[in-house]
Amino acid sequence: MSKTVVIKGGKIINHDGELRADVRIENEIVVEVGANLKGDVELDASGCIVTSGFVDLHAHLREPGKEEAETIETGSRAGALGGYTALVAMPNTDPPQDSVAVIDFVREQGKRAGLVDVIPSGCITLGRQGETLAPMAELAQAGVNFFTDDGFGVQDASLMRRALEYARGLGVTLAQHCEVAELTKGAVMSECQCCTDLGLPGWPAIAEELMVFRDIELVRITGATMHFLHLSTARSVDLVRAAKRDGLPITAEVTPHHLSLTQELLASYDSVYKVNPPLRSNDDIRALKIGLLDGTIDAIATDHAPHPRRDKEMSLDMAPPGMLGLETALGVVLAFGDLEIKDVVALLSWNPARIAKIDNAHGRPIAVSEPANICIFDPELSWSVDLQRLASKSINSPYVGRTLRGKVRHTIFRGTPTVIDGQAQK
Repeated sequence: MSKTVVIKGGKIINHDGELRADVRIENEIVVEVGANLKGDVELDASGCIVTSGFVDLHAHLREPGKEEAETIETGSRAGALGGYTALVAMPNTDPPQDSVAVIDFVREQGKRAGLVDVIPSGCITLGRQGETLAPMAELAQAGVNFFTDDGFGVQDASLMRRALEYARGLGVTLAQHCEVAELTKGAVMSECQCCTDLGLPGWPAIAEELMVFRDIELVRITGATMHFLHLSTARSVDLVRAAKRDGLPITAEVTPHHLSLTQELLASYDSVYKVNPPLRSNDDIRALKIGLLDGTIDAIATDHAPHPRRDKEMSLDMAPPGMLGLETALGVVLAFGDLEIKDVVALLSWNPARIAKIDNAHGRPIAVSEPANICIFDPELSWSVDLQRLASKSINSPYVGRTLRGKVRHTIFRGTPTVIDGQAQK
């Protein structure tokens, strides 16, 4: 017989309101919400928020093929420590996630780790090469709901239109990395006065915005569902806002680092700040925050992108783009996002669960008969990153030396605590 778990003394935040109560869990399900509950395992949630587990729409778990940077197990552990109970695994693995065999492998590795639900995404094109569509129908039949060539934007507009037409028929979502590659060759950082002064190749905002505009118009003529990955510019937010006013089936995400870090940090020539799309200006950050507040941007996703130390220690023009994000997302958003806690929870939990089409199990209210995928966090705890204590195999975090606010105390996945008092349980 499984042990009962009781969460004691926390403030529950659900879609429809807040209450103070204990929560009792048995056999992966919430069985009671009330006062003075008892259980075999009791988790102290005093001073904490109790809410549905977080869902990351955008995590690079690297396995198969790039296990030196991360494995599905280590990425899952990092996710659990960050309050996540589900991770959408990006397909830029080696081999890429463009076949049922690779999808099944990623899913099984996630089950073997047993720390979060690992949801493999599929490629839009074979090998993410942008030339031929991947077998989307076969992948959809195998349970894939989210398709992207993340790391690359699909450059061929005709091919993207066909992909959207297929996606509409299959009932799946395409997620676009918006970058016109002809405009970003050799680019290291955002195109601005700072990059001119530093003599670094600039990445113009229009490279993102042109593809956002193109794909909005392709959605308009196909009726397919589109999700925009890691938006970074003010004009991109404006374009999505206008498309939503027109009723188009579009969603969008922003990353914690694009809400908190600016392009001037590249003046240090430190490649930990090199990311794709690049860090932008304070004006862009303000626009992204307004987009979150008014519902233009639906979710906060980490774009967790681990890299081996030796790769990130290369020169700025040669180092790969990307930052760690799973263990710090909550602390960064609460420290720098200028958002109410209830909005942070929505953006990290039930909104992304809905976009990923896993809201039957994740992003659910803390209520009787609901699945017990739960995050408990202290919203006021200040902390800083200790690279030696990260669960990830990599250490490319840009937040060393910065004070974050809000820390996960406990995470419960399918009724079992995976994190207790900030410590992973396996």
